[in-house]
Amino acid sequence: MTVGDLEPRRLRALLRSQLGLRVGPFVITLQSALPEVQTAIGTLYRDFEVVENAAGAHFVIRADAPNALRRIIRRQAQFTVDGRRPFLPLPGAMAVPMLEAGLNWCIGTGANQFVALHSATLERRGRALLMPAPPGSGKSTLCAALVHRGWRLLSDEFALIDPATGLLAPVPRPVALKEGSIELLKAFAPKAYFGPCLTNNEGQRVAYMQPPPSSVAASQRRCTAGVVVVPKYVAGAESVATAMSPARLVLHLAANSFNYNLHGRAGFERLVAIADAAPAFTLRYSQLEDGVAAVERLATWNPQ
Repeated sequence: MTVGDLEPRRLRALLRSQLGLRVGPFVITLQSALPEVQTAIGTLYRDFEVVENAAGAHFVIRADAPNALRRIIRRQAQFTVDGRRPFLPLPGAMAVPMLEAGLNWCIGTGANQFVALHSATLERRGRALLMPAPPGSGKSTLCAALVHRGWRLLSDEFALIDPATGLLAPVPRPVALKEGSIELLKAFAPKAYFGPCLTNNEGQRVAYMQPPPSSVAASQRRCTAGVVVVPKYVAGAESVATAMSPARLVLHLAANSFNYNLHGRAGFERLVAIADAAPAFTLRYSQLEDGVAAVERLATWNPQ
């Protein structure tokens, strides 16, 4: 059963008590009486599996007002995970960005069964495309566009590498697009579903693109790293790709890893294995169509 199979009244009732969801390799429970959160779960997460017995969930999350008064007067939203409050409350209108950022925080700090990288990750023909890059590089914009060119979404935020096998575990979730990227993607993919434009805690406009149902349905199917592209949006620049050496790639992956050091030698060797097996490139671009075309060319590049 998926979220979309639930009657709206039943979904709201579960969220007020506790809703279990399967999100990639994780089971989470979510509690929220906030209408914004309830609407977002009913739309952006409509294809996600409902877990009826979520005992032992990886993350127990509550997204709600810090107290009853803050549901009415100067509305606020508070993120709680496993009984802890890692962030200060935000205005109630920021509840959905708070929830998405909070779940990112949970995975980035708590998913230590994986070697975790900050990277957009997609798959086609059994080979994963990794785009490890810092915020502002355009990786989420490219990721969202590639999803609507036939790529399977693994994540716009994480590459989760199984340290035992080297396989990448998908964790497809709504893709966060900011500022001008929102209108850009709506024009690029007019059939995509977006939630409303909101404001995040940095004062930026943000909208969340619903992950494709096919990507959510395949969220237990892992794959191997095939190519690495490090994007950088530069206004007015021509599209230029440059090969990266394996040594340079290892340093870049380590710089964009949340926890490879926690895995000791095995974590470092996983980064080296990706660098040895996957051709890697930097990509400077300014036009979305040019960036997408360049990534697709690089993804089929064969050194032989």
